[in-house]
Amino acid sequence: MASGTMGGGGGLSEVYSNAKKILLRTRYGVERFESAPMDSPELASSVKRDITELQSLCSNMDALWRSIPVKSQRDLWRRKTEQVGEEAEYLNQSLEKHMSRNQRKMLEAKEKADLLGRASGEGAHILQIFDEEAQAMNSVKNSKRMLEDSFSSGVAILSKYAEQRDRFKSAQRKALDVLNTVGLSNSVLRLIERRNRVDTWIKYAGMIATLVILYFFIRWTR
Repeated sequence: MASGTMGGGGGLSEVYSNAKKILLRTRYGVERFESAPMDSPELASSVKRDITELQSLCSNMDALWRSIPVKSQRDLWRRKTEQVGEEAEYLNQSLEKHMSRNQRKMLEAKEKADLLGRASGEGAHILQIFDEEAQAMNSVKNSKRMLEDSFSSGVAILSKYAEQRDRFKSAQRKALDVLNTVGLSNSVLRLIERRNRVDTWIKYAGMIATLVILYFFIRWTR
């Protein structure tokens, strides 16, 4: 192993042992970073420093094993150096991947929060519009109900008026019969009948005009 040493007494075995210790610490740090619920800049920086140190140790080991004269030992240390270098590269890629994923999650969470904030403001405005529309619809429904009630009342009044008219005509016929029996002149009877027809036309015209006004008023308010 004398040929596998370098100045200052630092041998290849010592560098390799140091690299293995840092490799274990780096692996543990990456696992902690992967299981962390949120991004941890301090932990990521610490793991990055360990990976950088590992890469530096691998460079030293690469220079050292090349100076070993015995081929079998040289091949053995070459494989060990390559294993440490490969694992250091794998851990570095894992760290980068998880850092990228965490940054993407944080960006998505921020965008979602911004969207929810804007949606809350727009939602309040939309709810206000819906509330105003609902109030207007309720007002229209109340007006329509009042008009329908008024129309129903008008129809009931006209029906009662028609009944009263029928009773009045019956009474009038009885009165005419009485007048005929007492010998009232035909001219007076014709005058009464003419007046009766005029009153009837006036009543019918009033009923029709009332119904037409209510019909158009209801259609206009719908």
